[in-house]
Parts: sequence; C-alpha cells; structure tokens
Amino acid sequence: MGTGGDGDKAGPALPLEALLALGLDQRTAENALVNSKVTANLAAVIAEAGIKECDKSVGNLLYAVATKYPTNALVHRPVLISYVLSTKIKNPAQLDAALSFLTNTGPDSLDVGKFEEACGVGVVVSIEEIKSTVTDVLEENMEAIKEQRYHINVGMLCGLVRKRHPWGDAKAIKEEIDKRLVEILGPKTEADNIKPVKKKKEKPAKVEEKKVAVATAAPPTEEELNPYTIFPQPEENFKVHTEIFYSDGNIWRAHNTKEILEKHLKATGGKVMTRFPPEPNGYLHIGHAKAMFIDFGLAKERNGHCYLRFDDTNPEAEKKEYIDHIQEIVHWMGWEPYKVTYTSDYFQALYEHAVELIRKGLAYVDHQTAEEIKEYREKKMNSPWRDRPIEESLKLFEDMRRGLIAEGTATLRMKQDMQNENKNMSDLIAYRIKFTPHPHAGDKWCIYPSYDYAHCMVDSLENITHSLCTLEFDIRRPSYYWLLVALGLYQPYVWEYSRLNISNTVMSKRKLNRLVTEKWVDGWDDPRLLTLAGLRRRGVSSTAINSFIRGIGITRSDNSLIRVDRLEYHIREELNKTAPRTMAVLRPLKVVITNLEEGKVLDLDGKMWPDASDTDASSHYKVPFSRTVYIEKTDFRLKDSKDYYGLAPGKSVMLRYAFPIKCTDVIYGDSPDDVVEIRAEYDPLKTSKLKGVLHWVSEPAPGVEPLKVEVRLFEKLFMSENPAELEDWLGDLNPHSKEVIKDAYAVPSLATAVLGDKFQFERLGYFAVDTDSTPEKLVFNRTVTLRDSFGKAGPK
Repeated sequence: MGTGGDGDKAGPALPLEALLALGLDQRTAENALVNSKVTANLAAVIAEAGIKECDKSVGNLLYAVATKYPTNALVHRPVLISYVLSTKIKNPAQLDAALSFLTNTGPDSLDVGKFEEACGVGVVVSIEEIKSTVTDVLEENMEAIKEQRYHINVGMLCGLVRKRHPWGDAKAIKEEIDKRLVEILGPKTEADNIKPVKKKKEKPAKVEEKKVAVATAAPPTEEELNPYTIFPQPEENFKVHTEIFYSDGNIWRAHNTKEILEKHLKATGGKVMTRFPPEPNGYLHIGHAKAMFIDFGLAKERNGHCYLRFDDTNPEAEKKEYIDHIQEIVHWMGWEPYKVTYTSDYFQALYEHAVELIRKGLAYVDHQTAEEIKEYREKKMNSPWRDRPIEESLKLFEDMRRGLIAEGTATLRMKQDMQNENKNMSDLIAYRIKFTPHPHAGDKWCIYPSYDYAHCMVDSLENITHSLCTLEFDIRRPSYYWLLVALGLYQPYVWEYSRLNISNTVMSKRKLNRLVTEKWVDGWDDPRLLTLAGLRRRGVSSTAINSFIRGIGITRSDNSLIRVDRLEYHIREELNKTAPRTMAVLRPLKVVITNLEEGKVLDLDGKMWPDASDTDASSHYKVPFSRTVYIEKTDFRLKDSKDYYGLAPGKSVMLRYAFPIKCTDVIYGDSPDDVVEIRAEYDPLKTSKLKGVLHWVSEPAPGVEPLKVEVRLFEKLFMSENPAELEDWLGDLNPHSKEVIKDAYAVPSLATAVLGDKFQFERLGYFAVDTDSTPEKLVFNRTVTLRDSFGKAGPK
C-alpha cells in the first residue's frame, strides 16, 4: 500500500497437519497456531514456497524465515525461500547471514553475487577440512584440555572451529570434537562425571588498621550510565515500525522508503529531533518530568534538537495561563527547547492532507452521533455514510470548514477498519466542528483536528526522529502509522515507555483539576501535589527530580507503583549537600536559665555545615544565648526513662552549640499536665554528664521575643498507596496532610532569608521559604523530614 507501507494478504487459517507436514515438532506447531502473527507469516511463506510437505531440515529453515524475516525486505522473501528449497542455503548459520544481509538491503534491488557471498552459497566444507581444523584447535588448547579433561567447554571449541569454517556442518564439527576428545583423554573416569564445584573467591586478609567496612557497589551498566543507548540512530529508520493487521487478512507494514528517509536526513542534517508535546490544559506534574527527561535528554545526549510543541487541538480547554506556566517550568527543569511550536501552526497543512485523504477514498464525512459511533464500534458495523461518494464528502467537508454545518452534526472520519480487533483502527475521527475561537489561531477555523489525526502528522511535518510517549499509546501505534502510510509521509520511530506512578497521590489531569477547582487543595502549586509547581514551592529542586527520574530508568517493562519514599531519598541526598544548617523551634517551651545573670547575652557560633572548620567564619552563624531560651515541648517529660534523650526534672542535656543545662524546677499552668515554664541551670564549664543534644532558640536580647515564623508541615495527600484505584478517591484524602504552625521561633540569622532559600532545621527536617512570605513574617514549608527509610534499602 502506498509509499512506505508494504502490503500482503495473509492466507487462510492453517491446520495443525500443514505445519507437521513441514517437519515441525508437535509443540512448535501448536505454539505457532496460538500466535496469529506467526500463523499469518507461516501461511504466506508456505504459499510462496508452493509446497505441502518437506523434510525436517528444510521445514525448520522455512519456519525461521516466517518468524525472523525482516519485514522491510519482503520483496526479496520469495528469493530466500527458493534458496532454502534448493538447499543452496541449508543450515541455520547460512540463514542467519542471509537474514542479516536482507535486513541491510531492505526493499532496494538485490545484488545476488554479494548475497550469495555473504551467506556462503556454493561453499562446501569437506569432512577432511573439518577434521584438519579440529586437530589444529585441539592442539592449540591441549594444555586446558588435559587440565580440565571432560569439563572443558566443548561449545567454546566448536565456536573456534566455526570461526574458521562458518558454513561447516555444525553437527559434524561437534561429533568430530567429541570423538577426538575420547581419543586424547580415554574413557571417562569417576572424577570426570562429578560436576565441578565453582571456586569461592578467597576472602582478603583482614587489615587491622581498617576498622570500617566499605561496601563496593557493582559497576553501573552501560544503560545506567547512559539511558539513551536503547534508541536507534536516525539513519537506521528504514526498518518496519509496525505491522497493521486488517480483519480481512491484509497486512500493511509501515516503514520509510530509501527516498523518504534520504529526504528526511537531508532536512535534518542527520540530527536527532524529538518533541515534548504537552496539552496546555493544566499544570505539569512529575510524570511530565519523566517525559522531558526522555525527550529533551535524548536530543541533548545526541547533540540534536527538541521542540516544545503545544498540542492545542481543543480550543475549549487551552488557557494562556497554562502555556505560560509550561514554558517557564520547562526552563526551570533545566531544558531549552529548539523551537516553541503549536499544533495549530499546522492547521492549514493538516486540512490539505485531510482533503487528500478524502480524494484517496480513505476518509468520509459522517453524521452519526457520539452514542451511535460508540454502538457501531462495539458491534463492528460500518457507518451508513462510510461508502458515500468521494465528491460528496469533499463538498460536505468544505461546508464544514465554511461553517455551513451545525456543530455536532458532522465529523470527518478516517476509513480504516471497523471490524478490527484494535478499536483504535475503528474509523477514528479526524475533524469535528466547534464554533469556538482558538487561543492561538484566532477565529479562522471552526473545524479542529483530533489528537489521533494531528499528532502523527505534525511529528512527520516537524521531521521528528523519535516520537516517544507512554505505554497507554501503544495500542494507537497502528493508527499512527496507518495515516502516515496512507499519505506517503515520513514516519518517525515510535517508542513507548512506562508511565510514572507514585504512591499516595494522583496524577491524572482530570483528578488534579478537580482537586484544584473544588478547592480540596490550595491551587496547582500546593506543596502537597506532585505538580512540578507544587514540588518547587515545597522546596524540591529540578536537579533532585531529574536524579530521581534517571534512577528509575526509562524502560517499557516497569509500570509498577513507585513509593514516594524513593523520590524523598533523592530530595534528601541533594539538600544534605546544599542546605545550610540552622535552628528553629516549632512548639516553644520556655526555659529560664537561673544561674545566668540578668541582661547577659552570649554570642555563640552555630555551624552551617557539619564538617565546617572552626576557623572558617563564613561557615558559621551567630546564635545568641541569654537567660530565656526555648526548646521543643516534645523535648521535655515529667518522667525520665532509659530510652529518652530529652530534658526531665533533675536531668541534664546539651543545648546544641551552647552548654549543658539541668532542669531544677517546673512551673505548671492550670493543671498538673500543663507545663508552662522550666527552670534550669547551665554548666559554663561543660562538666555535666550528658545523654542528649537539643536544638533551641533564645531571646536575642532581654525581653525581646525571638524571630517568629510560620511553618507548614506536610504529610502524604492520600492515605492509600494507590488512591486512583478507589471509586471514592476523594474520600481517601488525608485530613492531616497539612499542619500550619503560626508561632514558631527561629534564630535571628534567618530574618534575611528570601524566596528560594533552603535550610536544614536541625533535628526537624529540610525547609524552604514559601511564596506567602512577607517582610513582616517569613513562611517556611517543610520539604522533607530527616529520616530516610528508602536509602537504608539501597537506592538506585
């Protein structure tokens, strides 16, 4: 069919007896019949061979042709079959060489001489030659043979012989080696029959000086070092992308012809061209970060280009707010688009291709309602208007464009295959009528293309080399290529990867939109959401997000739910290196130091970094120590215990960067459980025996309240790991996902913090300045706690 799509007709269903007549064993034959694709290919091969039975060696080779043949070179398959039937190609080694040669040749003309040379046609390796080479190989390896005897790797010896005689009979080579080994070694002994035990690696001698064991990780794989190695180069895009199976047995095999590929490579200079194509109908979430990592990352790694393309085919959903946000957040994530484009930039070209499709008899104007279309698809019935005359559809489509047909009364549908098992081939809608001005294209159009029609076409028009998307689009691949084959357009390489699913949250735009519009959360940038705006506001950096994405990989196989702990591990790893330490007290309990004279304030040094040198002033901040200090309420108990490291009556603790204090008295409020103040004495010589170290904040001057700040603590937004599976997912919202502490205290140095600043509040976690901060009052969001459950298990 057309340029870039080879078509053939699959034969009728094969009976089991037909496959057994080829010499296939029962199990192979039965497995082949289970797979419709293999059955179709076998039927075609048998038809081309024109045989009903053959010996087993020929039959096995024909089976290999049916299952391994490169579909970009189908025009040459009858030639290969004739070589097999005539036994010019008579063993698997020759067939593998032939298949490799034909893969590289593709649909181009076949050079018979080079083909025969490549797969050893006419080359005869005599038994004498095999024997002579076996002798040489055994002599070269005699030392190992005598040492290992019958434990020698015979497969390795066979491989050495086959290197010199690639077309030699593999069975004859093996038999000759076995025979010669018996001649050299004699009959097998009892020891020869014992399976060798693998030697354990000797443990290195203990070195007394080294007291800390260092675990050495396995070296990273090539894919871990560079996850983009799995993608082919642009010049390799001549192979079959996919096979489109029709209900009538017809098969379209989508691939680029040599001419189309050469034209594409000339236009791009052979560069990798990708695209990140978000719909501007909401804010981006962490799943989009994975898409960016793949789309922009591949282009960057190959020195290519990545478009930022807005998929704006629905004028009712798009907003300028979303477009502005997406452009800004892409830049924040560290990516620079080659160009910013819109699907609407191509509306005229898309319209012209739709007209061409109608002229080819591959599209028609339909008047079924949405309900009727759904019903007919379920029943696999054609629309009553499917076979209307081409000229009639052309006129009606023009009327649609001119606004002469009412909205909802007509669509343009692609004439695909209504009886297909894949519903994405059931005459998908290409255009619908919407009397809505477009945010980017204005009021020029009242017909708008569907995603299924526009997406592949714009990929082709922009010369995209790698069209990368999530796995749910896998079933749309046939319709993607159907349209490009139908119009004879360049076909990008499509590859689907697993979606990013993270526990205790939702990431569908529909659900996120409900959370925002129904005010379950405080906007698209609520720090509890895994939108990129929400993560940024919470204090997460793009570096940590990209590190997390790289760690989980970009494979197709893993579509499981990833625990949010794994993301938090990468956040902690970065903040541990970048966030300076400081002190704040969330729920203050007043402590009066009774043996420190009134009015005295000591300026102490707090470390911004754990390993800071005592002589490096830039790595320290000033901490005032006065008669009134504040500790966390949770750091005081009326009853002490062995496993408690806080303050209790008669007990001493160390105040971080300061002195030991000992509780000497407790002041109560209205009840015995209401502790309002602690009296304590400090040890200026630091001679007290200590059990715990507490963070604290002090009055900066007598009677002056410490710096007051607001702190917001966040927990998981949903109580279930996978709320998206729940019918009442909104009922699973965690009522304690946000706690606001209005009157926390902080050290004076935090007064100069600005938006973008991040800190570790010692013993409390990592915190970032929030956008709600004002000159009068700072607001801090807790980014993540200090504990790390994921890291203990070993991150990736």
